[in-house]
Amino acid sequence: MARRLFTSTLCGAALLACAAGAALAHGPTRQKVTESIEINAAPDKVWAVIGNFQDMSWHPAIQKTTGDGGNTPDVAKRQLDLGNGATIDEELYKYSAEDHSYSYRIDKVDVKVLPVNNYSSTLEVKAEDDGKKSLVEWHGAFYRGYPNNDPPPELSDEAAKTAVTGVYKAGLEALKKKLEATN
Repeated sequence: MARRLFTSTLCGAALLACAAGAALAHGPTRQKVTESIEINAAPDKVWAVIGNFQDMSWHPAIQKTTGDGGNTPDVAKRQLDLGNGATIDEELYKYSAEDHSYSYRIDKVDVKVLPVNNYSSTLEVKAEDDGKKSLVEWHGAFYRGYPNNDPPPELSDEAAKTAVTGVYKAGLEALKKKLEATN
């Protein structure tokens, strides 16, 4: 009886140790990035530049945007041409001209172009200084480009966050430069 109790206790402890180890060995976690910039232009003026999902010509990395469906959620799609054959396919899933905001997700991207999976993002314009200025906020959530444990450095969480941060900063800075040059 004592031997059976000892064996049961030992097996129970082994199961607990395995469960604890499994809890520590998990896959990737969802990463988030938010970048914002203040622009000396009214929100309507900023929205006039970025509010059309089918036109991302304001971003310096985009060579050309093609698509269809206008600004209709769950219908609108676009393809961003980054040059040298690199493209990103995106779909609009939320749009509000009144709130100066839209949300989209990436349908298809080569992780060598942007090292992310399951990416969604929102771009919005908020009024500041009684509507004389705008705060443009771009935030996204995504998983790294390598879905399993032990990713190579170029497909890690850090690589994904660095790449998305770079895309957001470059776009927002170009938008600010473009809009403030016309004021």
